[in-house]
Amino acid sequence: MRVETLGDGEPEIAVVGGIHGDEPAGVRAVEQFMQSRPEVARPVKLVIANEAAIERGERYVEADLNRSFPGRADGRSHEIRLAHALGEELRGCVTLALHTTQSYGGMFALVDGVRDLAREICPRLSVDAVVETGHAEGRIFEVAPDTVEVECGYQGTEQAAENARQVVGEFLAATGALPDEKAHRRTDLPVFRLGDPVPKTAADEYEVFVDNFEEVLAGERIAAADGEAVLAEKDFHPVLLSAYGYEDVFGYTAERVGTLSG
Repeated sequence: MRVETLGDGEPEIAVVGGIHGDEPAGVRAVEQFMQSRPEVARPVKLVIANEAAIERGERYVEADLNRSFPGRADGRSHEIRLAHALGEELRGCVTLALHTTQSYGGMFALVDGVRDLAREICPRLSVDAVVETGHAEGRIFEVAPDTVEVECGYQGTEQAAENARQVVGEFLAATGALPDEKAHRRTDLPVFRLGDPVPKTAADEYEVFVDNFEEVLAGERIAAADGEAVLAEKDFHPVLLSAYGYEDVFGYTAERVGTLSG
């Protein structure tokens, strides 16, 4: 894990990239800020998390870091030990965690719940939606509850890297670390609450027929596994739905629960 601080004093703001080693966009964004070292009004901690997985170009070494929190200093796997160390670094910080996905080309935010932090920060980010994860065991929220995760676009693309750089700047402006000269304001940011996963059976070929965040009606065809259709059991909005993003699920159902205003 690589950690650098911008500014003087003890940081209460953090930006993390590289929680997953096969998602380079966040790593590149954090490295750019490490190199450019902009003058900040509040100290900021910059973290590149799973360096061993990044070096291998793999999601993780032994276990998914974002399912390993709070971790243990004497944990049996690299990621369990790293989760503990990262949790110590992020203690007391308002945190931005950068990710990418195989399911959506734009940006959206994930939060543990829509509280004051999300209401203040999320409408000032260039995201299309906010997703409440609720209690998600093992995720970064276990150690850093004041975290906004942002999915920055398609994994491995230049656009995702550019999105990540942009959202870091917006986050640092929203938290008072950088000037808010080009403030982004979203007045109608939809909020979704994550629900059940959409199971995926073993198959050689998968297809998805619906768009993320667009309402799906009960009985509608969602996806297919080797040509066998998967139908919606009830109305829902898809989140993180893709053909090959996960091994055992297509993605998740969600319910639209409100709107955030900037």
